[in-house]
Amino acid sequence: MRRFSLLLHRRSAAVAAALLPVLAGVMLLSACAGQTFVGPGEVWRAVQGHSGPYDLVVNELRVPRIVLGAMVGAALGIAGALVQTVTRNPLAGPDVIGVGHGAAAATVLALTTGLVASPAALPAVSVTGGLVAAAIVYVLAWRHGMRPSRFVLTGVGIGVALSAVVQLYLTESELAAAEQVKLWLTGSLNGRGWEQAGPLGVVLLLSLPALVRASRAQKPLGLDPDTAAALGVRVHRAQLGLTALGVVLAATATGAAGPIGFVALTSPQLARRLTRTPQLPLMSSALTGAIVIVTADLVARTLVPPLEIPVGALTSLVGGPYLLWLLGRSARGNGARFP
Repeated sequence: MRRFSLLLHRRSAAVAAALLPVLAGVMLLSACAGQTFVGPGEVWRAVQGHSGPYDLVVNELRVPRIVLGAMVGAALGIAGALVQTVTRNPLAGPDVIGVGHGAAAATVLALTTGLVASPAALPAVSVTGGLVAAAIVYVLAWRHGMRPSRFVLTGVGIGVALSAVVQLYLTESELAAAEQVKLWLTGSLNGRGWEQAGPLGVVLLLSLPALVRASRAQKPLGLDPDTAAALGVRVHRAQLGLTALGVVLAATATGAAGPIGFVALTSPQLARRLTRTPQLPLMSSALTGAIVIVTADLVARTLVPPLEIPVGALTSLVGGPYLLWLLGRSARGNGARFP
């Protein structure tokens, strides 16, 4: 009988334990705030099923999108950590390797050509597009092994090509379809809830055993590939496994809420600075991503009422300067790669 062991970093566990109440507090604040303020006590009674004047606002409008936002953020945070581990590059993420662009291209194609009769089928279409795009990038980048730099550059090239496809279809599509596509491309939790949260929750639960194994494979992958191979690590197999897991999580999250930029890029780096671990912490990355999405959605709903800013636009607005800061550090040679 094989024994199972898991090395637990104390600071990582402490950070994760500290982030949990922060996430709970942000979710409660989001459930309370809005055009109609609902007190914490009323929120708690409504969630417990007691009838009251705020049942519709809390249970139908706010709680489903808050839970979905937390799961989307967690999935993107984990996906970003896995992709950055494989590429050994803090500037990499699922969007870089074409997941978001593939999902967008598939969704635009389905809407403009009438292949999808029901909006409920759009998440499945976007997930398929993201998986296919990532598979194409992986195949094109493979030459007697996968080098992280070639993988990233191939993903950037495929992403640019798919973006051109999206723009082409938008110019040729009907106005109603184009407006629907533009709304989806911004990334938003508005109008989404349990219907989208259910499949994403199932994927996250099914991914737990693989995530445990991924956390154990992260440390050797942070080494030089030749060194890792000398230690008995099947480098290419581990890279493929972590990449596939990250792509599935990112594609499913994109299918649930649309492409929300920079969360997968920034969350693992923020979590790593909190934990100060050599490798990117998966649990803290998930919690950080969840906090970022829920907070961004709260700000997007309450910043300029009654208008609602798409959460994807807000995260991109904040994430853009962060990316420029990372690029500046890389140019100075201080943080281009992980140790």
